[in-house]
Amino acid sequence: MQATAYTFDPDTRAGQVLLDDGTPVPFDAAAFDAGGLLLLRPGQRVRLELADAPAADGGTPRITLVTLQTF
Repeated sequence: MQATAYTFDPDTRAGQVLLDDGTPVPFDAAAFDAGGLLLLRPGQRVRLELADAPAADGGTPRITLVTLQTF
């Protein structure tokens, strides 16, 4: 799945992406670290992997990996 980086805090390594329909989805440091990135800037296109199981809150998907989208 693809999205656009929306926010990123380099201290916590967590942030949010915007799905193509405009829905913001948060990611945690574990998802960021899994992608091997050092930094993420708002506006960058990213590729996401989502957890197979639904999120604990039953709504928002849980992101397990964030990496740059390459063409």
